[in-house]
Amino acid sequence: MTSDDLVLLERHDNGVCVLTLNRPPMNPLSSAVLQRITELAQQLAVDAAVKAVVITGSDRAFAAGADVNEFELTESGARVVAANFRAACDAIAAIPRPVIAAVQGFALGGGLELAMACDIRVGGENTRVGQPEILLGIIPGGGGTQRLARIVGASRAKELIWTGRQVKAPEALAIGLLDEVVANDAVVARALELGAQLSAGPSAAIGLAKRAINEGLNLDLAAGLDLEADCFAGSFETEDAKSGVASFVEHGPGKATFTGH
Repeated sequence: MTSDDLVLLERHDNGVCVLTLNRPPMNPLSSAVLQRITELAQQLAVDAAVKAVVITGSDRAFAAGADVNEFELTESGARVVAANFRAACDAIAAIPRPVIAAVQGFALGGGLELAMACDIRVGGENTRVGQPEILLGIIPGGGGTQRLARIVGASRAKELIWTGRQVKAPEALAIGLLDEVVANDAVVARALELGAQLSAGPSAAIGLAKRAINEGLNLDLAAGLDLEADCFAGSFETEDAKSGVASFVEHGPGKATFTGH
């Protein structure tokens, strides 16, 4: 495979872009795959035509984890692996538009870390997620200890990481690792439907809300409120705000048509 074949990019007319991990059936996350994810995510982040992004894998696995065949049992080798995951997950998280993970089958280790870098996770009835690195005598190195704790809380994150157990879809939904569970064969369609719904919204305002939430999590409350005020003020500078307020005054709520500007 060439690097372009490792992650497929599909653009829809409504502004939804689909990234498909293409090392079936289990989609191990090699350094080449991670580098390609980073490149594509950085491109999408600055593309004004992009309104939402869906990331998916095969019907058997979103991604079953890092490519263990590339592991070097040295500190320097481990730092390279961690850096590749950091770059890919940070690039996904930095896309200023909704990013939806369509999680079919397994999302384990690095696969779950990649899914957690997304804003919303849609899973199927057969979805299994987890951080099984402890079973190899190591710990998560692609954001698992940090993003997992922020999503499910510190105590639950410790239990999941210490045991390495796989979490089935109903529990994953209950603890927030999945945001929605649908039939196995409807996962991608539902993610695309959600992407289309969000792409029709005021994209600039959605991006500002995403920034306020994501960056605010790393601030104290006062600083977070300051950030929110800045983003709130910024949203008033958009064309969508002007047309949205005018539509509300004239027609009531929910009738505005947005351009994303």
